[in-house]
Amino acid sequence: MPCTDDTQQSAADARRALDICNACQFCDGYCTVFRALKMRRLISVADLTFLSNLCHNCRSCYHACQYAPPHAFDLNLPKSLSLVRQQTYRDHVWPPPFRGRLPYAGWPAVAVVAAVALSAVMLVGMPALIWIPPDVLFGRHSGPGAFYRLVPWGAIAGVAGAVMLWSLLAVGFSVASFWRGMGPVPAGVAFLPALRDALCDAATLRNLGGGGAGCNDRDERFSQARRRFHHALFYGVVLCFASTGAATIYHHRLGWQAPYPLLSLPVLLGGIGGAGMLIGAAGLALLKLRADPGPVARSLTGADCSLLALLFLVAASGLGLLALRETAAMGPLLLVHLGLVLGWFATLPYSKFLHAPFRFAALLRAAMERQCKEWGRG
Repeated sequence: MPCTDDTQQSAADARRALDICNACQFCDGYCTVFRALKMRRLISVADLTFLSNLCHNCRSCYHACQYAPPHAFDLNLPKSLSLVRQQTYRDHVWPPPFRGRLPYAGWPAVAVVAAVALSAVMLVGMPALIWIPPDVLFGRHSGPGAFYRLVPWGAIAGVAGAVMLWSLLAVGFSVASFWRGMGPVPAGVAFLPALRDALCDAATLRNLGGGGAGCNDRDERFSQARRRFHHALFYGVVLCFASTGAATIYHHRLGWQAPYPLLSLPVLLGGIGGAGMLIGAAGLALLKLRADPGPVARSLTGADCSLLALLFLVAASGLGLLALRETAAMGPLLLVHLGLVLGWFATLPYSKFLHAPFRFAALLRAAMERQCKEWGRG
């Protein structure tokens, strides 16, 4: 980690909290963080990188902790790990010249995401406003190929594909750097069983269950709301990408051009996925704004909410386009939706989205360690 006063203090606070937790061990059954912590006597920089991203921030440990404020120890593990986790995004971003320079927290992060999204909307919209006649832009279009009368398919696929390819490349290199930052890989581990366990943990969000009853979303009461909203958002995004895949097959294999009928596979998948994204993004944002401020690093709320707002707008514009695609609003809505999708793709490696692949990498490392521990018992 870059040696600034803030990062050094965040790392020191997290290491002190983990040392106390390792001595206490009251929360061992709460999540996989504590099981991984028990395997460590001294907390290194690599351990902080790993454990902070393994934490799902369910906050159960905070409300169960006898050393939490107002105790003199002032122990706040969720907040400490959140600050270290945010720093890992800055430390492992790609390309390397960006490391330590991009804002991942507070209003600067909101400004960056908003600026990129707005620029993408302008990039799509301004040329269209210049070159598309008003009677075409605001006209009623229906039937196969209606979208492409406004924006050619090659322009849509080419620009979005290029931006997405860059983002996937950047995310891949960032995850590779993060994987190395977690330290050496446990030796002699069977990769496929560990991958299966990590995929199961990620798909079920098991570690958002706290000790089994759920998260402490607002106060000391347990709740499954955050887990359900996460599921709605995650599987909504998955269904939207599945819709795009189905539309690609329709277009290239079957020769059918969008827009497709309401009961077609691309529309059904996209409609359900868009609704899931709306519900998930709105629900998570509401929970964040109403959360108990004690275990929350408030400086990070802006970065969280900016990504949720962008995902909400992507889904809302897509559903609006679906509902109004045979009206005069179709042209402007198409341009706005394409711009927002492009902005989302462009910010993938440089927004809070990076927490998803980093957390999965941490879950995979934890599954490998559990396998080694089980073998050691045998």
